[in-house]
Amino acid sequence: MTRRAAPHRGIDIHYGEDSDADGRPSKTQLKEKSHELQTLGADLAALSNERLAAIVMPDALREAIELYRRISAHEGRRRQMQYVGKLMRRADEAALREAVAAATLGTAQSALALHEAERWRAEMIAGDEALTRWIQAHPETDAQQLRSLVRAARRDAAGLAPEARQPKSFRELFQFIKPEL
Repeated sequence: MTRRAAPHRGIDIHYGEDSDADGRPSKTQLKEKSHELQTLGADLAALSNERLAAIVMPDALREAIELYRRISAHEGRRRQMQYVGKLMRRADEAALREAVAAATLGTAQSALALHEAERWRAEMIAGDEALTRWIQAHPETDAQQLRSLVRAARRDAAGLAPEARQPKSFRELFQFIKPEL
């Protein structure tokens, strides 16, 4: 006895409406987009007042973000962020993402510059070859003042206890190097 295939096999039947057929996004896609916009709104709210003021956005969105910052209750913040996400649908999302990225990158770049200045300071105190490399890389530097600061920092480093605070000469050398980077 041979088995017959079930009558529904082999037939391509779609039950319900196919969301791709009419070009509309699915409910899941809409929710994902809404959550992305809320996350972007939270990133905007986390920016400093100066950086937020520099970003071009609709006034209603700016007011909603400022209100979000003032709310302390968890549920109130959650609902306000949903409102911020709703307002962000009408705003230029790409420009806002770019502004948040620039603010975040700016912070990272300034931290990197500080680490680079600390590295140069440590190398200059450790040996003269770093001082020579610095002067070659930055010919506009006042070499006499730099050598004087390095000598003072070396002198202070020789008598410095490990748990002691860094002396004034370390800070002065750092402040001299930092603007050049």
